[in-house]
Amino acid sequence: MDDVKTRLKDCSEKALEAYDAWQDKKEAEHREELQEAIHELRKVASRVEIEIAMSERQVATNKKIPIPSHRSNSKSKEAVESILPDQGNTESKPDKKPAGRRPQRSSGGPRRTLTKKSD
Repeated sequence: MDDVKTRLKDCSEKALEAYDAWQDKKEAEHREELQEAIHELRKVASRVEIEIAMSERQVATNKKIPIPSHRSNSKSKEAVESILPDQGNTESKPDKKPAGRRPQRSSGGPRRTLTKKSD
């Protein structure tokens, strides 16, 4: 952190000096010096942001995140939602259709059987 602190201090002082010089004369040479000083200041600011993010990540990894219980354990039987159309009711089952022949196709006749082509 000391390296970043000294870089930040030096760059900010240089940027202020370059700004004052440019403010007095507004020449192209002073403008270029000011732009270089601002660029260096941005690089140092980026480094500070990286260090902030790294320290936050270290703090976040030290915290234990509790594992939540399954949602079915926390609700009563009456409050459980179901994706079934009858809301999961298993007591009365609807009548099934009797097993038998399938209805014929809408084209009219029964299905044709496949035959092999003869050579």
